[in-house]
Amino acid sequence: MTLFFPSHGRTGTAVTSTVMVMTTSASVPTEGAIAPGGRVTDRLVDANERYAAAFTDPGMDARPVLHVAVVACMDARLDLHAALGLELGDCHTIRNAGGVVTDDVIRSLTISQRKLGTRSIVLIHHTGCGLEAITEDFRTELEMEVGQRPAWAVEAFRDVDQDVRQSMQRVRTSPFLVHTDDVRGFVFDVKTGLLREIDPT
Repeated sequence: MTLFFPSHGRTGTAVTSTVMVMTTSASVPTEGAIAPGGRVTDRLVDANERYAAAFTDPGMDARPVLHVAVVACMDARLDLHAALGLELGDCHTIRNAGGVVTDDVIRSLTISQRKLGTRSIVLIHHTGCGLEAITEDFRTELEMEVGQRPAWAVEAFRDVDQDVRQSMQRVRTSPFLVHTDDVRGFVFDVKTGLLREIDPT
């Protein structure tokens, strides 16, 4: 997938276009692939060692430069920084299955706003989400298997647009959040890379 997004600097006003080709692990050449009997975590640790060897502390503050928090699905097809033209340090990113607003997401957003200065919230669901293929019966299946019913809800849905609206409503009505005037929701199309904004009403 090829995405076009603006590159921005910290001091200038010029905007340039950058072309980013998104790949998944399935499309990465087999060179450097996991050896038989190896573990994917070993591959990640090896990559970190190479990263750290060239790493320079950017000297950033923990507060996001753009004062925005992005809540999105954990789906591996979503490369949020590339898709939104974000750079390291620009935003807080909160991800879970479905990108739904749960109590834990409210916890993270509350800390993000009250302690780290964010004001805007962007909610991103996507097409072809796995939560559209399961139901709350998943909790019953788990209870049958392990003998304990999960305390959490699956948050499965059938209508992605409506679920984005529900997530926006949960944010806007939370008593813990102090900035709820700039909350916008979108559906990311995994085939085109485009965002489609959802009307909250």
